[in-house]
Parts: sequence; structure tokens; C-alpha cells
Amino acid sequence: MFQDRERIYELFEEVCGSRLTTNIGRIGGMERDFTPTFHAKLKDFLKTFPARFEEFCGLLERNRIFMDRCIGAGPISAEMAMAYGFTGPNLRAAGIDYDVRVMSPYSSYDDFDFIIPVGVNGDTYDRFMVRQEEIRQSLRIINDAYNNLPEGPYHADVPEFYLPDKPDVYTKMEALIYHFKVVMQETPIPVGEVYHCVEGGNGELGFYLISDGGRTPYRLHFRRPCFIYYQAYPEMIKGAMLSDAILTMSSMNVIAGELDA
Repeated sequence: MFQDRERIYELFEEVCGSRLTTNIGRIGGMERDFTPTFHAKLKDFLKTFPARFEEFCGLLERNRIFMDRCIGAGPISAEMAMAYGFTGPNLRAAGIDYDVRVMSPYSSYDDFDFIIPVGVNGDTYDRFMVRQEEIRQSLRIINDAYNNLPEGPYHADVPEFYLPDKPDVYTKMEALIYHFKVVMQETPIPVGEVYHCVEGGNGELGFYLISDGGRTPYRLHFRRPCFIYYQAYPEMIKGAMLSDAILTMSSMNVIAGELDA
């Protein structure tokens, strides 16, 4: 699995120029188009990864030792998960069928057919199984998206938001002006407030912004899913063994960077 994770990082690096701190999305599209190398690597990954993934799942999903160790460890009820503000796989493992991509569709998720896996007991085993099935569903989405990838430009014609090509900046006055305005004046945001969220790997990732019409937001706050559901951790391990505490923390997939208030 570490080998396949490396292949995924190589895909990120090929299209974004970085492996972890990926940055390619822009207002109206993407910063650059996919390269031929990316297409070749993605096709190979989609062809070979599913079988390797199922082999990995076969080692654990029905393994009696693994099941005995995970079933009943670090459980949380649906009611308690809702009370703590759980979202994402940890909430679905507790039996709540909630996914932002389905409840409040954004981008083009309406065009894809995928299943939202839901657990029953909200324990470590259910969290593991939900995340395993979500990998399968992600593969379905990626296959559908890639097979139906349209031809044409990879960003909208919005020069007031999108940096022009460097050769145009050096040779065309209009491109130079737009480049200067985008870099120096930033993005003009109307007065008002807005909240928008997406389904991140760990749950609902939200962005709350208040604008007073200036160059920078009056207030910008991120809804970090890990910061919220980590509050339930002491309750989930109460009365358990120390080894269960480690197991439960791992199954929750708490990202430490989100805990910095």
C-alpha cells in the first residue's frame, strides 16, 4: 500500500508540482492542463490499483484476529456523534447517512453515481470498513470523471481573476494590466458573508467568510472536521484499555494540524 500511495503522490506532483501541499485550482478552472505523463500514469494506476487494493482488503476485512481486535473498540453512538458535531467517515460509521456531496451537491457531483457507505456500531472496525469502501467509491468517481473528461480549455475566460500566460504579459498591454491588477489588487469581494463546505477526507470542510469590501476579508474561519470530532475522544476511550486508546485514535484519523486553534 505504501508503494501505491507513492504512485498517487507522483500523480499529484506531475500535475501540481508538489506532493502534499497541492495547489492547482483557480477561480474558473485550473492553473494548468494535465500533461501526457499524467494521463499515462493515471491510466496505469486505474488499471492496476483495484486488484492490489482488494488483495490488501482480503488480508484484514475478514481476518479473525483483526476483527476481534477492532470490533467494539472505541465505539460511539449515532446520537453522541451528532451531538459532538461529527461529519465524514466517523459519522457514517456510526450509522448516519450524511455526505456533503449528496446533501448539498457542488462542482459536478450530481453527474456521478456512487454509494455512501454507512456503518452500524461506530467502532474501530466500522470506521475501517467505511473508509475501505470509500476508496472503492472514489475509484468509481475517478473512472467516470476521466472517461468523460471534455475537450477544450481548462479554465474560464475570466482575466480579472486568472493570471494571463507569461508570454502574453511580456508582449501584450492588456495582459500586463490584468496581471498587475490580479497580483496587486487581489480579488475584489462584494460586501456580505458566505459559508460554503465540501466533503473532505475527514468530513465537512467549511469556509466562513465576511467581507467589508476591502482587499482582505474582515473575517475568515475554517470549519476543521478533525478539530470538532477530536473533542469526543476522551468519551470514546473511557473505561477502555490503553492499547484501545491508541487504536481508536488511529481509526479516527485525527490530523494534528487541524487542532491548532
